Amino acid sequence: MIVLSGAALVLPDRILSPGTLVVENGRIAEIRPDAPSVGSHSHFAFHDHYIVPGFIDVHVHGVDGIDTLDDRPGGDSIAKIAAELPRYGVSAFCPTTVACAPEALRRVLDQVRRARQNPEPRGARVLPAHLESNFINPAYAGAQPPRCLRAPTEDSRPDGEFTAVDILREIERAAPDVGIVTVAPELDGGLELIRWLAARISRVSLGHSAATYDQALEAIGAGAKHATHLFNRMPPLGHRAPGLAGAVLQSDEIAAEIICDAYHVHPAMVRTAIAAKHPARVLAITDGTAVSGLPVGSRARLGGQTITAGSSAAMLDDGTLAGSTLTMEGAFQTLVGRIGLSLIDAVTLCATTPARELGLVGHGVLAPEAAADLVILDAMFSVVQTYIGGQLVYTRTEN
Repeated sequence: MIVLSGAALVLPDRILSPGTLVVENGRIAEIRPDAPSVGSHSHFAFHDHYIVPGFIDVHVHGVDGIDTLDDRPGGDSIAKIAAELPRYGVSAFCPTTVACAPEALRRVLDQVRRARQNPEPRGARVLPAHLESNFINPAYAGAQPPRCLRAPTEDSRPDGEFTAVDILREIERAAPDVGIVTVAPELDGGLELIRWLAARISRVSLGHSAATYDQALEAIGAGAKHATHLFNRMPPLGHRAPGLAGAVLQSDEIAAEIICDAYHVHPAMVRTAIAAKHPARVLAITDGTAVSGLPVGSRARLGGQTITAGSSAAMLDDGTLAGSTLTMEGAFQTLVGRIGLSLIDAVTLCATTPARELGLVGHGVLAPEAAADLVILDAMFSVVQTYIGGQLVYTRTEN
């Protein structure tokens, strides 16, 4: 048994301050107003701290110099990323890939399967992967490697390179380990692909797309439930041409990711999206890369391409925006600080909504019988400790 007392507990409907949280057998056994512990095996006092559910990042390419698609001999990038993320408060994540060749996709999905079957003892939970896939619009590809993009209907290539069919074969082979696939619905065969994917995996996401408002609504009707980093790599929201962004904002059937670094999306637009969709339909993401957590100027890889950590984001050598340098700790701080959300709403975006959208019953909330995936934050909302399944997996070392 572990008893955590004295902190403010951020519950789904209120903040209990001070409160006591009792953990037993990997689950939350009790939540009560603060009181002296009696007969507990372990008692930690966290006055002037907050306890929140573990953060869940459904869109993260890497961290601390590691990319999901690293192919170093003997390496296992997914396990390494899982081991690093708890220091940023992450208890579960969807390893995210950029467009890649079938062999690379097979390698990373095999790693995802192994990590889910044999979890790292002190690592974040590995969820089914998010494929920011081959089936996106080249005009909105951003840092996605153009050589790997394919039309869904493509079944042969004169250059002998891989086809769309080769990629779909890998997705079908590893379907239990694929959680989200990003698709541009306006591509030739896009709607048919959405229907095919929706029948085989849990979530089809719309993104990296030039889709019109009507095309986006068709895609939602075909089974898309998710939007990849709303506002980024899609046409701007217009009052006469609302486009994909407008369709996502007005549709209750689709949940939207937002990169919460106040750079990729202006704080005013983050507030607008949350007002339109409510916290229950918005997921805070990092779109983090291998330079997340590293100093400005650090260099790493994103799907085989060199990226550099800038002061606000990651960049390719030609200046193309290539994801973020954000961590979930930073996302939470931004939501509470520059965006101005309540602690309850910030927890909803960082933990509760991702858990519910991915079907993770008993995760993403502080409640009796819920999984004891917990983060303890100090008064500045920096991570002090992370627990996964009731086990202490990270403690900040003061300098």
